[in-house]
Amino acid sequence: MTGKTLREVRLRTPVTPEALAKLELGDVVYLDGVIYTAREGVYKRILQDGEQPPVDFATTTNVNFHCSPAASVNPDGSFNIGAVTATASFRFSKWLPKWFEVSGAKIIIGKGGMSEADYREVFVPAGAIYLTTVGYGTGALLGRGIRKVRAAHWLDRLGIAQAMWVLEVEKFGPLLVESDLEGNSLFERNNKIVNQGLARLYEGLRPPSLARYGETDDRGKEVIG
Repeated sequence: MTGKTLREVRLRTPVTPEALAKLELGDVVYLDGVIYTAREGVYKRILQDGEQPPVDFATTTNVNFHCSPAASVNPDGSFNIGAVTATASFRFSKWLPKWFEVSGAKIIIGKGGMSEADYREVFVPAGAIYLTTVGYGTGALLGRGIRKVRAAHWLDRLGIAQAMWVLEVEKFGPLLVESDLEGNSLFERNNKIVNQGLARLYEGLRPPSLARYGETDDRGKEVIG
């Protein structure tokens, strides 16, 4: 990324395959149109319990946001979302193969990205990409891009964080292109560059006597609370 000017892209939902094909790793994306929130609560109801989706994805949108909104009810019964905080998407990877099939989603928005294996084996066959939020503390910034709450499905059953919120957005972002249609990962690409020099940096030092509980770079050994 050094020396490269970040390119800004405005996309309208539902996003077309042609628009996705033009995106490059590291592009800054803003969305206009409709998006919905869905995470494990929604996935379980539809994919595990067999409930019918509360929206017609084909006529609504193909953008799924992994998040927890800060929502309140207005006096007239409508909803207001002042901020939206993305959540880590890797926790939902087991649901995504079937979710892509059922929903037709082409963009997943979340925090922290997923593994290159997930991108190659799950996202690429579905013609989908991953957009990541930019750092922490951007919830209010993203909230400014929400123009209207169309609906809050299963709010009484799942609660604010897990309900399916259907949102009308305008210049919703900034979001970074973390994966492309070939399954490449922005984070993994830059991690490899950084990691090349880490061994030299720590040469001659003894290994730490203490480490954080559960700390590992092996996904099979991760401790997830």
